[in-house]
Amino acid sequence: MARYKYLLILLVLASCSNIKKGKVLKLGHGLDTSHPVHHGMVYMAELLEKKSEGKLKIEIYPSGQLGQERECLELLQIGSLAMTKVSASVMENFAPSYKVLSLPYIFKDREHSYRVLDGEIGEGILLQGQKYWLRGLTFYDAGYRSFYTKDKPIYEPDDLRGLKIRVQPSNTAMNMVRAFGGSPTPISWGELYTALQQGVVDGAENNSPSFYYSRHYEVCKYYSLNEHTAVPDVLLISTIIWDKLSDEEKQWLQEAARESATYQRKLWQESEKFCLEEVQKAGVEIIHPDKAAFAAKVQPLYDEYKNDEEIYPLIQQIRAIE
Repeated sequence: MARYKYLLILLVLASCSNIKKGKVLKLGHGLDTSHPVHHGMVYMAELLEKKSEGKLKIEIYPSGQLGQERECLELLQIGSLAMTKVSASVMENFAPSYKVLSLPYIFKDREHSYRVLDGEIGEGILLQGQKYWLRGLTFYDAGYRSFYTKDKPIYEPDDLRGLKIRVQPSNTAMNMVRAFGGSPTPISWGELYTALQQGVVDGAENNSPSFYYSRHYEVCKYYSLNEHTAVPDVLLISTIIWDKLSDEEKQWLQEAARESATYQRKLWQESEKFCLEEVQKAGVEIIHPDKAAFAAKVQPLYDEYKNDEEIYPLIQQIRAIE
């Protein structure tokens, strides 16, 4: 029933409406308004209005007002919502090439990830979801994902053995947790706080701003910075809406999206530092484990792709970028 409620809301609002002062694109996402990715999208909206001189605008509905990731994606696919933000791992279900971005330790460092995402590889991946009515505009930095747990600190991979760890609905993420010895448990982001409280899962994995702004640190008092993945967020537009835009409008929107990503990355790095300090003040123990031990455990995941004619060449191309 909730899905139909969101549909009715959006059909009334109209995802891309014409008003006297210009055309308006509706953007819905599940993040808190304090989140740096939200601020990046706000900046994009400001840029777009300026570039278009008010002819094209974006209205943002944060905090799950129009649904969480799954609902927003469904609304994009039928053209009832213009834009949303999802994790790249969620896009694996639509375009296999996104899988490469969720592989643990695929990037050498943050700057390497930017070169990959901003280059030909990233641009190609962004367009892979078009046949499912989902066109990528840019990647937002979502930092490094690490494990946080309730009752047991994680110093090495074996410490995860037998623990139920919440993951996104991504086969790559689930295979990674299994490789570490844990038990992957897909749970929606909005339900995770309660699941941690009630012991449905023993922990989860995410970046420090998400850990802080979700208030999961109130339940989980151990944060192990093994930084296994650097899965970016993806800004998406419905191809149904995109195809209705003029060439000039498409250019304004694409430019605003790319510029907002550069701005958001600066915000992200500042936010990471702040959020780590805040969770420490709240009593969370920050652990710095040996990342090499974790990287060694997931090498078999790469071996599984050696016969994959789409993913393995991408892995090689990414590793070849300096």
